[in-house]
Amino acid sequence: MNGSTETASRSAPEGVPRHVAIIMDGNGRWAESRGLPRAEGHRRGLDALRRTIQAARELGIGYLTVYSFSSENWRRPPAEVSALLMLLRRFIRADTADMHAKNVRIRFIGDRTGLAEDILSLFAESELLTEANTGLTLLIAFNYGSRDEIVRAAVQAARDVAEGRLPIEALDDAALSARLDTAGIPDPDLVIRTSGEMRLSNFLLWQAAYAEFVFSPVRWPEFERRDLEDAIDEYRRRDRRYGGLTVVGAQP
Repeated sequence: MNGSTETASRSAPEGVPRHVAIIMDGNGRWAESRGLPRAEGHRRGLDALRRTIQAARELGIGYLTVYSFSSENWRRPPAEVSALLMLLRRFIRADTADMHAKNVRIRFIGDRTGLAEDILSLFAESELLTEANTGLTLLIAFNYGSRDEIVRAAVQAARDVAEGRLPIEALDDAALSARLDTAGIPDPDLVIRTSGEMRLSNFLLWQAAYAEFVFSPVRWPEFERRDLEDAIDEYRRRDRRYGGLTVVGAQP
């Protein structure tokens, strides 16, 4: 648990996970299976993201975190990285105003060190524009790696201890959570990975300690509202015990 101070306005309806996190996997394989460039798969993946944001709003999900670009993705071919960065820029420029009109709050998580200035400006502008919105919170994980995030948080905690801002006795899981990129956001209840792969790939390792996992065979460009609903139905069937007694569908 991360000690969120979020308002009750972002509470989910009964049986709906408050926070859903998605590893949007399978864009390239979807394109290759159709004889298309991998970049086309990523472009179609943006359409799937837009559908999912809309579905999350309609279903009453409070928080949606999407894994858009990992810290390891820089190892991909330069042409594919360039295409991904272009799509990121296009998405922020084209969709921020619409999401703002729909009361969506946007946050970016991940290491911003060394990112291009125009990307940093786009991040800042979209976050500033939407920061007071009270509907769905969309967290976009870009240049994100969970191990890196935990290390950065640990370094900050160590610095705060060394400089007298944090007593060593107060260095606990809450103190570390408060220094993660997701500070102030409730931990995910449900993590979905598309395309049939069954691993976390360095995504929200700390935050997903008690999340339920659903691995969908659907490749991300084909992901529809019904697939999100199927994952939520599976979530409802799980017993969430948090190390204690069975509490069906309970919120953390």
